[in-house]
Amino acid sequence: MEHCYLDYNATTPVRVEVKEAVNVALSEVGNPSSIHIFGRAAKATIQAARKSVADLVGADPDCVLFCGSGTEADNQVLRCSNADTVLVSEIEHDAVRLARADAVRIPVDPGGVVDLAALEKALASSHGRVLVSIMAANNETGVIQPIDEIGRLSRKHNALFHTDAIQAAGKIEIDFGSWGVDFLSLSSHKIGGTQGVGALILRDNKLLERFVHGGSQEGGLRAGTENVAGIAGFGAAARVASNSIQDFSALADLRDHLESRLLQIAPQAQIFGKSQRRLPNTTKIATPGLNAEIQVIGMDLAGYAISAGSACSAGKVEPPYVLLAMGVPEELARCAIRISIGWSTKKRDIDGFVENWARLYNRRKCSTP
Repeated sequence: MEHCYLDYNATTPVRVEVKEAVNVALSEVGNPSSIHIFGRAAKATIQAARKSVADLVGADPDCVLFCGSGTEADNQVLRCSNADTVLVSEIEHDAVRLARADAVRIPVDPGGVVDLAALEKALASSHGRVLVSIMAANNETGVIQPIDEIGRLSRKHNALFHTDAIQAAGKIEIDFGSWGVDFLSLSSHKIGGTQGVGALILRDNKLLERFVHGGSQEGGLRAGTENVAGIAGFGAAARVASNSIQDFSALADLRDHLESRLLQIAPQAQIFGKSQRRLPNTTKIATPGLNAEIQVIGMDLAGYAISAGSACSAGKVEPPYVLLAMGVPEELARCAIRISIGWSTKKRDIDGFVENWARLYNRRKCSTP
């Protein structure tokens, strides 16, 4: 049985161009900090990738700081920007949500969009150095946040502004300059690169202290010999993503086809964020009475990879905190699954998924509460 991958928001298949770039880098030797010819060649590989990543988000190459993951990038901003007060939305990824125990959480509306009035109120009452951290697009619902307006409010109140753009990169246009952000996080494996490489885009490197201590790599902000092969792959992925934004936008037709067919089968199902501007590849849907774990396991057995809510230790699956923050009842939240498609997804994949999901639904559905 062939398996169909419909979990792009978790991680993406590695692009062919990335494999080629990684293989070339692995065939060479040299520490980027060495001054001999081999070291200079490794350094040149990193610098070429730096420009490609910068181009993806409309930034200057000097603004790009490579690190070990998107999580590390988020953590460095929240923990090393010397903020006295940190404001985050209720729907942030745990890399932001849990990075500062004292962070003030800003609510979102039922559509999953940050409450701008609540944000401005929190900004007005905050003291000292203030950092706002709100993601560009949610990894669960795909809902896109009003980054321009958040940036305007942050500047109005002299607050620093960070956005986790890890899910948005390669899916929608990003302009670091016009967005008015001070920090922007990226992750290679979300755009077709390898796992274990991230980047932080900085308006001014004086706004941040180092997170990993040791050598003077990455402008003195991230010690440790750079992952040359991974960074080379990141650069290749960024180049492909930059040239494929319109192709990715076209996935909205497949997403809408998927949602239409699922609602025909289960009219009582609820699609979250449907009325909002969303990423073109993401569907978060709950069918009352049909547990998410049953769906994920059942579809895996049928050959389709999807996801549910956030997993924690001891094998327990918690209700998605993103949906709870949107006011979704816990009983319904426990029935929510996420289908996230990508560049290799075809209409036949969607139709096959729907046919198998319909069989699961008809076999395992419970009476609606």
